[in-house]
Amino acid sequence: MEINGIVLSPDPRLRQECAEVEEINSDLRALVERMKVQMFENGGCGLAAPQVGETIQLAIVDTEYTSEKDYDPYVLINPVIVEQSDNLVPYNEGCLSIPGINCEISRPDHVVVEAYNLEGECIRYEAAGDLFCVCLQHEIDHLHGKTMFERLLPKQRMHAMKQYQEALARGAKPGETE
Repeated sequence: MEINGIVLSPDPRLRQECAEVEEINSDLRALVERMKVQMFENGGCGLAAPQVGETIQLAIVDTEYTSEKDYDPYVLINPVIVEQSDNLVPYNEGCLSIPGINCEISRPDHVVVEAYNLEGECIRYEAAGDLFCVCLQHEIDHLHGKTMFERLLPKQRMHAMKQYQEALARGAKPGETE
């Protein structure tokens, strides 16, 4: 199921290992532009290609915009976490593909990510203890078929899935949290 152009859980595309991007071409650039529109229109701070139905290793992230004027997401092609701390910290996460709920997820509080941009340059992103750090990890999870649900313990997962079903029944849409 899709709402506002966003693929919703439990769509099988969200559980797939995504293929590496082989070539930066006009189709990829068009997909990035479509993703930028979808993320902005749905109020997200990150969006992975499988969330718009494309199972390739592509994500965009912008955790600092306040309006369309300063909206300029990073484009991450074939991103890889090359370093991460052992210190896990909880963060209350939402997801455009799982509208209406938040889940407390524990993740490393420091990561270094390498990814290609649309110019084919390898860029290194470093983040620690903030939304950008969480968002990088969350979007990379999507590229490997993991949603927030897979980061939860079984009892927490059952509770979160019940909340999600209730949120959908209430008509929750991408960008809405509890």
